[in-house]
This record gives sequence, C-alpha cells and structure tokens, in this order.
Amino acid sequence: MANRLAAIHIGKKALGMDDESYRLLLSDMFGKRSAKDLTEAEQGELLERFKQLGFVPKKPQNKAATKTPKWGKRPNPTASREPLMGKIEALLADNSLPWAYADGIAKQMFKVEKVDWLEREQLRKVVAALVIKFK
Repeated sequence: MANRLAAIHIGKKALGMDDESYRLLLSDMFGKRSAKDLTEAEQGELLERFKQLGFVPKKPQNKAATKTPKWGKRPNPTASREPLMGKIEALLADNSLPWAYADGIAKQMFKVEKVDWLEREQLRKVVAALVIKFK
C-alpha cells in the first residue's frame, strides 16, 4: 500500500498537478481529500486515471540485478597487473570460487584487504598459491 501511495505522489508530480487540482480530482472520484484515505482498490483506480492522463510509471527495479554478482565484483587492475589478475580470475572460476576467496588470500598472506590492491610480485605469489592449492 505504501508503494502505491508513493506511486500516486510520483504520478501527481509527473503530471504537474498542483495541490488544488489533485485534491479536486480525489474529491470528484472518491469523495476524499487525501490518497492515504483511499482503499487499495481506489488507489489502483487513481493510478489508472493518472495513466489515462499520461503518467507512465517506471517498472520496479529488479533488486537481484542491482546486487553484486554471486562471484563478487571483478577488480579493475592496471594494465601491468591485468594478466596476473586474469589468471587469478580463471583459477577462481575453474574452482567455482568468488573473488572474496582471493581477497582472503591477500589478507592472509600480505595483510591487504583486497587482491586488487596487491603489487605485481604479490599477485604472482597469489597465483602460485592458487595453482598449488588446486593441483
């Protein structure tokens, strides 16, 4: 119900309705002066009326699409570190492990929070550790 109220107020704003026009519409349609007094069915009816007037509601965003992927966000290394990071990525993918696993290795071996923050020589050691681990 709260989502519909929000959509109603967004629609009112998108249509450029002033408060007086909005309250007059509510009064004419439902005999009420506030959208919070409307039933769910009435709120739906009001939203339909807004659509007839030209309001195009946005579809709710898929929360799963906005979340970090299951395997974590791929680091964005400099060009000189890219080949090593690619090797780490391949080793993680082959073993169905997230980037957090590589971050854990970086923290354990070098006391650095993210594998993305490691120097080239440190990345070589992470690759070696992963190769040995998964032989």
